[in-house]
Amino acid sequence: MNLQEIDSVKITILVDNITDRLLPSTSIVKRPSMISNQRIAESPIAEHGFSTILEISYTDGKSIKTNKFLFDTGVSKDGIVHNSDVLGANLTDIETIILSHGHFDHISGLISTLKRIEKPIEIIVHPEAFLKRWLIFPNGNKARMDFLDEEEILQAGGVIRKIDKISFLPRNENEPDEKGSNIVNNRVMITGEIPRVTEFEKGFPLQYKEEKNEFDLVPDPLVKDDQALIMNIKDKGLLILTGCGHAGIINTIKYAKKMTGVTKIYSVLGGFHLSGQGYEELIPFTVAELKRENPQYIVPCHCTGWKAANEIINTVPEKFIQPSVGSIFCF
Repeated sequence: MNLQEIDSVKITILVDNITDRLLPSTSIVKRPSMISNQRIAESPIAEHGFSTILEISYTDGKSIKTNKFLFDTGVSKDGIVHNSDVLGANLTDIETIILSHGHFDHISGLISTLKRIEKPIEIIVHPEAFLKRWLIFPNGNKARMDFLDEEEILQAGGVIRKIDKISFLPRNENEPDEKGSNIVNNRVMITGEIPRVTEFEKGFPLQYKEEKNEFDLVPDPLVKDDQALIMNIKDKGLLILTGCGHAGIINTIKYAKKMTGVTKIYSVLGGFHLSGQGYEELIPFTVAELKRENPQYIVPCHCTGWKAANEIINTVPEKFIQPSVGSIFCF
């Protein structure tokens, strides 16, 4: 599939598990200042969730065009709105919201975000993101996860588009030109459901879904709604942005390469889900494959975990960039 090149992309981390206000800026990442008007600036909050603003720039004929999207909305009701205010990040000009999957740590700020935007806005989401899901632990403890309420989203101004296959952004320019041909503007690929091909990436074994009711639970380990965003940066290669990476970060990389025909991975940023029970044993396999794929930059966020991040640092220290709430990555 043709994924057109972009000239640059700016990724602002609005919600993530950590904030470190002492990190220095570099040519790749701009860190928020700790000082404002000779005072210590208000701090963004860190929480176990994820959200980023994605701004792309590309050449179209003789003009430079830009588009702005939101990927996920964090784990608390107001965390994303608070952080956007603290960081001076505007949410009202977001064109499209993409949800990586239906778990609570990526969707809980959606309604607050829609209320802030105050206009109808497209939300691209996999159909299975609306499932009612539970966590069931080996010791028998279980908990129902918060889930997407379709009616509430519609009332708040969301225009829901359920897609389980590959789609592209921006969407509003696929119109016939003066010759009757469709104008193709495929700058950001939304993967839809990602095939599972590696032997070691097993999804999310703790997850169950309701069938008829909350007493009728069946295993649902694959998290089929897990999807990523793919961009092709001119002269650099693919940039892959994940939410939790339940499909497996290596599965995601392999799928991105297969579907775009681009073999060079420039950067991987997002959650790799290598933290927690049953996941740490996957760290050596994942890091070995990441080293083999040889991206220029690796930015392990959210659910990647300290042990996996440390293994990445130890194995490929020159590729690692530490994430933090408010960081703006400029690729």
